[in-house]
Amino acid sequence: MAMKAVCVLKGTGEVTGTVYFEQQGDGASVKVTGQLTGLSPGLHGFHVHAFGDNTNGCISAGPHFNPHNKTHGGPNDENRHVGDLGNVTANSDGIAEVNIEDKHLSLTGPYSIIGRTMVIHEKEDDLGTGGNDESLKTGNAGGRLACGVIGITQ
Repeated sequence: MAMKAVCVLKGTGEVTGTVYFEQQGDGASVKVTGQLTGLSPGLHGFHVHAFGDNTNGCISAGPHFNPHNKTHGGPNDENRHVGDLGNVTANSDGIAEVNIEDKHLSLTGPYSIIGRTMVIHEKEDDLGTGGNDESLKTGNAGGRLACGVIGITQ
């Protein structure tokens, strides 16, 4: 049975978006689709953060979702946080089309991302290759432009 989730991202500025998640069954990869607007052109880090808490803006979402205690990496790396989805690319109009398929994400079980926060970042995620401690935690992706809690949908 397919599981579906949705996340509406909002920030303090103009950045907004809606992202959809779909998983065809336990253990299947998760398809992540949607659109983000109001971004500066170029690459922006895109991650699932640990907490579904936005009480103090996006900062309340905590660090990247990392239940296996690994270092930060790219979406195709074995050594990565579950929440590391790499970058999305905004075009010259500031619009990023999201189309990701990820085998580490899950909408079911103990490592489900439902109830956690999706964050779009200010800068490009260096995928853990930046050569400093911050790169291994955040990918040097900078501030949090917009975020939202991932919720179940039909």
